Amino acid sequence: MKYFVGFDVGSSKTDALVVDETGQCVGFGRAGGGNYQAVGWEGLRTALRESFAAALQVSGIDKAQIAGAGFGIAGYDFPSDREAHLQAIALLGLLCPVEVVNDGVNGLLAGATRGVGVNVTAGSSNNCRGRNRSGMEGRIVGNGTQFGEFGGAMEIVQRGLHMVNYAWIKRRPATVLARIYLEAVGARDELELMEGLSNEHYHLPTSLATQVTDAARNGDAAAQEVIHWAGEELGWLAVSVARQIEMADEEVEIIQSGSVFEAGKAITEPMEGIVWQHCPRAKLIRLAGPPVAGAVILGMEQANFDGYAVRDRMVRTAKNWSSGAEARPV
Repeated sequence: MKYFVGFDVGSSKTDALVVDETGQCVGFGRAGGGNYQAVGWEGLRTALRESFAAALQVSGIDKAQIAGAGFGIAGYDFPSDREAHLQAIALLGLLCPVEVVNDGVNGLLAGATRGVGVNVTAGSSNNCRGRNRSGMEGRIVGNGTQFGEFGGAMEIVQRGLHMVNYAWIKRRPATVLARIYLEAVGARDELELMEGLSNEHYHLPTSLATQVTDAARNGDAAAQEVIHWAGEELGWLAVSVARQIEMADEEVEIIQSGSVFEAGKAITEPMEGIVWQHCPRAKLIRLAGPPVAGAVILGMEQANFDGYAVRDRMVRTAKNWSSGAEARPV
């Protein structure tokens, strides 16, 4: 029996998944975030080590039995990042072929037919990666606001802050976001909020994005503008990468992955509007399983094994592990 392992390394958590050649998930481990830009190289090494050890323990196999390993890692953005990431991976002691990509590729491999199309990730921040049938790849920078790439939780929170400030300076009407932001940091009023943020005494958590979404659902005009804006920005990410891989005029699959999409129609409808305006034949698909399944497929590719032949079963059984439930043979 052959076994494969995949790693989905994000800014907030790291998942490791061990799968056998039938697609049955046999081991899962979770650790903290491993994006070296946030936790440093030692933090990445720790996340890999802890998640792998947990997955191996559950699976009951030895790492020498693993035939291929795939790593989708947040923070792996440029070719110059490759060697340092491979060095961190080498410390796991794997004897099999390995490959490392940006974590934005995980959703594409997990959700698109044969891994062809575009994946838009909206979690803590945002990313977008694509690949066509000839192997041509497309991407955004993936480093957020500095490069005008928006739509993740960080950007939603920042845009919400703009609305709070605009209401305070009387640029726009009052918004319930003011109360939400004040309570989040314990500020007494808007002046104290702005002073605290300016002097870095206060820090806004990305979890505020959920409250902005709730405020939008409850009819707050400023919050609705923020979520609509975020959806359109995610749409532009998809369009941009579809153009890069020369699939804008084709029936391109666009995968929506990440927690921000849990907002539902509030964010998907404006995204769809932008996408269909520029990619009229596009098919938008909400990722059905955990992104780490895509990393396993990447690992299978390194061993010349067709992961797509067993992907459906892998995704089905991986859901049990990633949700914390006991996996059962299917």
